[in-house]
Amino acid sequence: MASFDARPIIAGGDEPFDQIMAAVGALEPDEEFVVLAPFEPVPLEGVLGAQGFSYEALDIGGGDWQVTFRRPS
Repeated sequence: MASFDARPIIAGGDEPFDQIMAAVGALEPDEEFVVLAPFEPVPLEGVLGAQGFSYEALDIGGGDWQVTFRRPS
């Protein structure tokens, strides 16, 4: 499982999209990808969903979200 914590990047005023997509590109075929964000990353869910990923979003409290992305087997 790979993970990416977007919270410090977003808190610093930057956009983590390119870094996230680079991490997605490095995934193994059946590897899960977990993103931590200070909000539910609905646009990212749409982009990766269009690439065939399913996802599960979980509100982990304090305004933070954990989203687990999976490619179908």
